[in-house]
Amino acid sequence: MSTATDWPHPPLPLEGTVIDSHTHLDVHDRNLHGLEIPDPRELLDRARSVGVDRVVQVGCDLESSEWAIGAARKYSEVIATVGLHPNEAPRRATAGDLDSALARIAELATDPAVRGIGETGLDYFRTDESGREAQHRSFRWHIDLAREVNKTLVIHDRDSHADVLSVLIDQGAPAKVVFHCFSGDATMARVCAENGWYMSFAGVVTFKNAESLREALDQVPNQLLLVETDAPYLTPTPNRGRVNASYLMPYTVRAIAERRGIPELEMCTMLSDNAINAFGNW
Repeated sequence: MSTATDWPHPPLPLEGTVIDSHTHLDVHDRNLHGLEIPDPRELLDRARSVGVDRVVQVGCDLESSEWAIGAARKYSEVIATVGLHPNEAPRRATAGDLDSALARIAELATDPAVRGIGETGLDYFRTDESGREAQHRSFRWHIDLAREVNKTLVIHDRDSHADVLSVLIDQGAPAKVVFHCFSGDATMARVCAENGWYMSFAGVVTFKNAESLREALDQVPNQLLLVETDAPYLTPTPNRGRVNASYLMPYTVRAIAERRGIPELEMCTMLSDNAINAFGNW
């Protein structure tokens, strides 16, 4: 029997295959949960064994962005994004090196392994008023970069829904936009849908207290729906609070399929097609 300090048991394999549209394989290296640190190859193999056959490895700072590119070169299942997380921007600004960090992201963005720019956006949960100017400047810069290099913009939005939408519309969104770990309400989902922006749902959608999020899910057109883990965070029920990994994503896929009344295999095909449309094939 597994305990809270073990890796969770894997779910039954999916009837089809799906793509984890947002994960952090490198964060496991920081040993956040006190577990034995698996090799990324092992995590990818675990995911494949349950039907999660590809992942988008997301950069949050310079180190993780460079790591993402290396992982994409090493593992055929992986593509990369590069960017500065909205909470990284004020830290860099305080240190006086935000401009140089952004310049390095611009260099990394031209790598063929990179399919997305971000995660970027706004986060008012962890950053107070003093850091918001840097967040906004960084977000606008990433929007411009995504347009310049014609790559998908990956947005992090926490407690900042109205401002994220306002900045995105004001600055002019790139051709493809993904709201990672969508956390808005039904009204926001309709705004995103009207603009053709993808909405990606993580394990939160399985939580008992997340009915408002499921109501938002109801507003997402089939062609704009993505699924993710944000691993090692946001572990779906029945393992909420434990370490997350791509191999646990079937719980989220099944919850979404049940909510929308779509057969599991059809849902898998739809989600995979959408991820390929959002990021290109690999």
